[in-house]
Amino acid sequence: MEMEVEFVVEELISPSSVDVEGLNHLIPQLSRSAPQLTYAAVLEICADPDVELVVARTGLEVVGMLSLVLFRIPTGVRALIEDVVVDDRVRGKSLGIALVEHALGRARLRGAKTVDLTSRPDRVAANRLYRKVGFVERETNVYRYVIENELDTKLEN
Repeated sequence: MEMEVEFVVEELISPSSVDVEGLNHLIPQLSRSAPQLTYAAVLEICADPDVELVVARTGLEVVGMLSLVLFRIPTGVRALIEDVVVDDRVRGKSLGIALVEHALGRARLRGAKTVDLTSRPDRVAANRLYRKVGFVERETNVYRYVIENELDTKLEN
């Protein structure tokens, strides 16, 4: 019989060094190429009025996170969910759903009419979670321009 995990979902406003350690434990589970966060970087994220860093905690330990990005453009308030990750030790315990639902509620309160996110097709469980919460896959092209590669190329020449 699987044990239930008690957790709390909240916006990270005043991060501690323990919070930064928890985030840095999660980052490699999200991306092998992402750098570790410094305390100063986490403070900067938390101070940004257009970003809400949402965490799931068991006790004091951060075991899940996502970033909610909100911005106003001429057609209205837009919201994006990025960097969703739940510690592999506690996956399948509804933490991902709780994180996403928290972010959707915050986006609604801040005036967003839609919330977008992207997920790689090979993240089967994550894609299932997003559909379960109510996200609908859109037929669209996603383009990316990598700025740092442009700079690296210019420096090499």
